Amino acid sequence: MKKIIFLLTFLILCTLLVFAQGPVKWAKDGNSYYKIEGGEIVLYTLPANTKSVFVSKESLTPKGASRPLSLRFYSFSQDGKKMLLYTNTKKVWRMDTQGDYWVLDLTSKDLKKLGGTLPVSSLMFAKLSPDATKAAYVSGYNLYLEDIATSSIVPITKEGHRRNIFGTFDWVYEEEFDCRDGFQWSPDGTKISFWHVDATKIKDYYMMNMTDTTYSKIVPVEYPTVGEAPSPVRIGVVDVSTKNIDWLKIPGDPSQHYLPRMEWKSPTEIFIQQLNRKQNESKIYNCSSTGGDCKLIYTEQEKAWFDVTSPWENSRAYDYHHAFKWLNNGKEFLWANEKTGWRNLYRISTDGTKETLITATGFDVMELMHLDEKNNQIYFIASPENATQQYLYRMKLDGKGKAEKVTPAGLDGMHDYSVSPNGKFAVHTFTNSFTPMATEIVTLPDHKPPLIAESISAKLTTIQAEKSVEFFKVKTEEGVEMDGWVVKPKNFDPTKKYPVVFYVYTEPAAQTVGDRFGVGRNRMYNGDMAEDGYLYISLDGRGTPAPKGREWRKSIYRNIGRINIKDQALAAKEILKWPYVDAERVAVWGWSGGGSTTLNLMFQYPEIFKTGIAIAAVVYQPTYDNIYQERYMGIPQENAEDFINGSPLAHAKNLKGNLLYIHGTGDDNVHYNNAEMLLNELIKYNKQFQFMAYPNRSHSISEGPGTTEHLSTLYTEYLKKHCPPGGR
Repeated sequence: MKKIIFLLTFLILCTLLVFAQGPVKWAKDGNSYYKIEGGEIVLYTLPANTKSVFVSKESLTPKGASRPLSLRFYSFSQDGKKMLLYTNTKKVWRMDTQGDYWVLDLTSKDLKKLGGTLPVSSLMFAKLSPDATKAAYVSGYNLYLEDIATSSIVPITKEGHRRNIFGTFDWVYEEEFDCRDGFQWSPDGTKISFWHVDATKIKDYYMMNMTDTTYSKIVPVEYPTVGEAPSPVRIGVVDVSTKNIDWLKIPGDPSQHYLPRMEWKSPTEIFIQQLNRKQNESKIYNCSSTGGDCKLIYTEQEKAWFDVTSPWENSRAYDYHHAFKWLNNGKEFLWANEKTGWRNLYRISTDGTKETLITATGFDVMELMHLDEKNNQIYFIASPENATQQYLYRMKLDGKGKAEKVTPAGLDGMHDYSVSPNGKFAVHTFTNSFTPMATEIVTLPDHKPPLIAESISAKLTTIQAEKSVEFFKVKTEEGVEMDGWVVKPKNFDPTKKYPVVFYVYTEPAAQTVGDRFGVGRNRMYNGDMAEDGYLYISLDGRGTPAPKGREWRKSIYRNIGRINIKDQALAAKEILKWPYVDAERVAVWGWSGGGSTTLNLMFQYPEIFKTGIAIAAVVYQPTYDNIYQERYMGIPQENAEDFINGSPLAHAKNLKGNLLYIHGTGDDNVHYNNAEMLLNELIKYNKQFQFMAYPNRSHSISEGPGTTEHLSTLYTEYLKKHCPPGGR
């Protein structure tokens, strides 16, 4: 539900991610970086930023082929003498994590494809061994080992299938824990650890393909809904030479806990994070790679839930492996916690006896950018004064001293960084509501561009757009202060009254109010909302992941569909007091969790919201997956009323306004049965509405010719008809 939520913001975030993790790859020394340009890999050397060809098109062209490989990702062996190339990719649920892998010997220029006779584009997460003599990968739910020199392939597991998964994950682990790559080489290359998911007891949700053949086709998706026990997960360690597997002896019932993170500490030790089913108790075990014995070294409790993804994890990167950050020669690791009321970083001894708070800042650490143990400092993203923005800070790694803002003044907005391994340089990206994403190379810690002509400051006068978005704060009658943005009509006349359209999400997975370029644009609208005369507004209430402290974010626990809905409604109530807002023309729309919010606002506050457009909504919370919904709502066997009362279905009988509901019948995320449940309830109470089903479309409703245009036209015409634009 959290992946395709709001279109433009999602695309911009992906662009930032791709820039930082894809086209720019830092060299080990940190003084240069690689990029793919013109079908070859080039090397830029700093500080002069001089360019040279590192891998030519010829070296990337297989024998007998007429063109070089089109690379999606590449990595180096530890000795830097070989490259692993990823190409010909296919999407698996959300990301294209399936494809072909090639090994390029940088000395001999030999280019060899991995996988032998395995199906084309079937390999996943291939990784070279530390000595680069072997490669491991997943294909068809099994883990394989290949000798690079001989191309001999040995299956490590043989029993894999859709419900018995080795080396990767099922739908729900991928969707909610960002778990995709499910195996790791030991530091010495003698062993491989891997996850095994037993999904045999999880029920299938059956999607129906009614259009591609004359007979309907059942498309099953293994999907554990709220109240269903988790799939048992275990972790095995295979000896590369003998192929013998030891299974880690992790305590507890595997059908009542999760194992979202694993990391090798040494050739003999593996650290595991275990979460209980409610996800409010986290345990860290140190497990032996031989025999599998596990020792509990660290436990923490939460009244609400733990955020599994650490602030240094880029769990969507193709080379992601770093759930733990080791310090002090492996005697400590870095960890995040909210026990002070803020998201802080701690040093934890690997025997669990000592815990040191590093970032006693009095504000949230949003993301770790770089750890420089040699110089006793860390770089991180934070924004203590403005929750809609983010900046680079640094502190001493020993926790002494105060946080220092590194991002220079004068560039208000969103800043992101990809810091070089030596901490001397960074790719700096900047955007705000009127500035498209701009990039530069800067030195650290002085934050100065080596080449002034290529600096962001030098580019601003040519790339900045007209300021059309205004940020504001609104305080509800309950004293909750919320951030918001508004785009006013062009030729705005404060003596007239204008219709208002609220864009909503409001759940713990995302904010909608961020000072980045594109915010305030509605890609669903076919035309220019400001030109047509709409006020367009979005608000972040309690429960959204804003850097406002733990209580702000976790007050929504067991309250999805209630506290977030009340915040939006009471904020809208204040906005309706603005003299230029037409209280009779108030619309709201959202997608996924935002669709649920739209329905709840229409049903719970019909006196405020007159028109709603809800897309792919969770109409009935018990239909959604167990990891997401139980994380934020508890377990329905204990508090079923919270799930029911927070669901739009419970309030559908109160509909008074105009409702357009949209859903794809092939949605593997928020299933189509939500739509039919809603239809039945509205029909039951003779509530008139408009409904559109998109055949075989997924959660994004993007597949098939004409779909995007049709959806946009439908959305726009409905909005104009029931919430007419223009000042009056």
